[in-house]
This record gives sequence, C-alpha cells and structure tokens, in this order.
Amino acid sequence: MESLNLNVRVDANDKKRFEQFCSNVGMNVSTAINMFIKAVLREQKLPFEIRANNFDETVYEKLKSAEEEMENNPKRYSKEDILESINNIID
Repeated sequence: MESLNLNVRVDANDKKRFEQFCSNVGMNVSTAINMFIKAVLREQKLPFEIRANNFDETVYEKLKSAEEEMENNPKRYSKEDILESINNIID
C-alpha cells in the first residue's frame, strides 16, 4: 500500500497539546490521524457529533416565554417552582 503525506494547518498550541496527548497514550500524531481516518471510513461518519451552539438563544426564548406565561397567569409561583422551571429549561 502506497503512503502519502497529508498536510493540514492547525493552531500551534493545539498541535503541541495534541502531540502531548498522543505521547501520553503511547502513540504519535500520525498514528492518531490514521486511526481517525480509518474510523471515518469504516463508520461512514465522523466519530463525534457536530451541531450548532444555539443554547443561549434557545434558553433565552424559553425563559422569555415562561416569563410571559407567569405575568399572564394569576397563580403565584414559589421560589422552588421557578427554580425547577429554570432547571427544566436548561437541561
């Protein structure tokens, strides 16, 4: 099997930290990258989830909605009720 070089640009600090990680687990960077490539090809997907970070926007919208509901509802909410609702929104 022919081997070729693969050149990628990475942040210098990330490279240093990745090299240290690889060393700590007993491999070099080339082995780690080859393991990544083999996993992608075998599974036909990236070995981790990629998603947008819209947590802040979602939480803000839910909190705003909860605030409006509380303002329009004659029921009195205890501190515990409010904290439980906030925890449910964040989770």
